[in-house]
Amino acid sequence: MAKDHPDPASAQIRIASIVIIVTMVIWMGASWIGGMIGLPTRFAFLFDFAALAAFFWALVVLYQAWRKRQNMKD
Repeated sequence: MAKDHPDPASAQIRIASIVIIVTMVIWMGASWIGGMIGLPTRFAFLFDFAALAAFFWALVVLYQAWRKRQNMKD
């Protein structure tokens, strides 16, 4: 059954999921391309830290969505 007003936490979960998937693809691609063209190690760490920041952001968003759903149950 479709709702007229979707759960705002669902939108947050969807966005966080997209960020996780896109981050994984870009991170793996950047690591592979960097290895193929011989980029210095500092760029590999830059890609790693950017990916960690995106994963941390997604984790925070998922936690907030979880808390919203817990508060809606009460």
